Amino acid sequence: MYTSVTEKNKRKAQKDAAVFLGVSILTGLFGAIYELFSHEVYSYFMIYAFAFPLLLGTLPCLFLSLSGGTRYPNALCRNLYHAGIATLTTGSIMRGVLDIYGTTNSLSNIYWFAGIPMTVLPVFIFCFQRKKLRAVKNENAAA
Repeated sequence: MYTSVTEKNKRKAQKDAAVFLGVSILTGLFGAIYELFSHEVYSYFMIYAFAFPLLLGTLPCLFLSLSGGTRYPNALCRNLYHAGIATLTTGSIMRGVLDIYGTTNSLSNIYWFAGIPMTVLPVFIFCFQRKKLRAVKNENAAA
């Protein structure tokens, strides 16, 4: 793999990590401000909504950038994974809003049913692609 490609992947991972860190901070501020005006009614979904972009977005991207950029998923995996994180974050905020308002809605479960597969499936695709790539490299090295 060319050095320019690994450097490009490393920069992409660092940029994604910075974006997810910014989203985490903004989500945390939104939750704090929203609960400030909620008349002392709190929701753990609103309080911890920042954790999805922080734990599922920032940390894996930092890990990928520290790996030197050689292991970076393709656009399909990245976009699906990022959409899953956005879905889980939005679902957590919506559930928090409904909890603070004092009502429930069964449709808020759709966020979890959509977000979890959208974050898990790209990880499996990425691992499968890495395994397939290693098999091809080993096959070429043996020939």
